[in-house]
Formats: sequence, C-alpha cells, structure tokens
Amino acid sequence: MANSPSRLPERSRLAVFRRRVHSRDPAQPSEADRAASAEPLGRDPWRRPPSWQVADNLGKSFYYAGKGLVYAIRTQRNLRIHMVMAVMAFGLGLGLQLSALEMAVISLTSGLVMALELVNTALEAVVDLTLGSKYHLLAEIAKDCAAAAVLMAAVASLMVAAWLFLPPLVLLLQDGFPAAG
Repeated sequence: MANSPSRLPERSRLAVFRRRVHSRDPAQPSEADRAASAEPLGRDPWRRPPSWQVADNLGKSFYYAGKGLVYAIRTQRNLRIHMVMAVMAFGLGLGLQLSALEMAVISLTSGLVMALELVNTALEAVVDLTLGSKYHLLAEIAKDCAAAAVLMAAVASLMVAAWLFLPPLVLLLQDGFPAAG
C-alpha cells in the first residue's frame, strides 16, 4: 500500500508508469500506448512548454481568455443569468443616481459572482476530464462545493443590492415618482 501509485508524488507516479510501459515487449504496443501516442494528452506533462511560450504575447492571452468567456456564455445558463442580473443592477444603480463608490461595490460584487461561475465551470470541466463517465464521491463533493461558492457569492451580492437599492427606492416611493413633463 505504501508504494501505491496514488500515494506517490506526481513525478514518482510517472516513473512507475514508465517502468510498467517499458517492461513490456516493445514489439507489441498495448491499446493504451497507441491511444497515448495518438493524443496530445499522452505526452509527458513535465516536458510541456511554459505558459509564456504557448501564449507568447499579451494578445494571445486575451484571445484565450475571450475564448473561455465565449464558451461559458454559450454553454452556462447560470452565467447568462448572472450577467443579466449584473446589467439590471448597474442600470438600476444609474437610474437611482447612486454614488461612484456604491456603483463600484455593485460592479465588484457582480464581477465576483461571474468570476466564481467561471471558476466553477473550469473545475467541473477538469473533474469531468479526469473521471470521464465514472462516478466518484469526491468529484461530487468538489463540484457541489464549487457551486456552493457561487451561491454564497450570489447571496452576498443580493444582500449588497438590498443595502444599496432599498433606501433610495423607499424614498422614491414615499415622495412619489417625479412628474413626467
């Protein structure tokens, strides 16, 4: 059990894997060997180029970030809901003539919710990539906790909205709406 590959550091697990692969007859490659050589994921992760070589300029970095954002907007219903709510909150803040500081707080809380939604999407993708169609309790816990982080940020954002929007809305309702003219 002490030499179980799952208990070894990542580099040690790769060494154990290499020993197993190289101990077989090289004339008879296994199905896993063929799949690993055909897919880029089969490459040694320790020989991967550094990130600054993959995105060698700032434009590429923004391009990749934009690709991720477009993917999430297209595939994640909750992100689209958060974006609509952020636009509505920003519009209401402008309509109520909130201060710049209050608008900044609305922007930050809305941005935090959307950023956590993107992190949640990334974590779910990594868990799905790792496990495939298999089920694992720890994967469920990881996904549920990431979703709970988004929920907590959304609840906090609603509390901030209540503190910022309710006082001017109550005053507006007490004084009556300004006459259109």
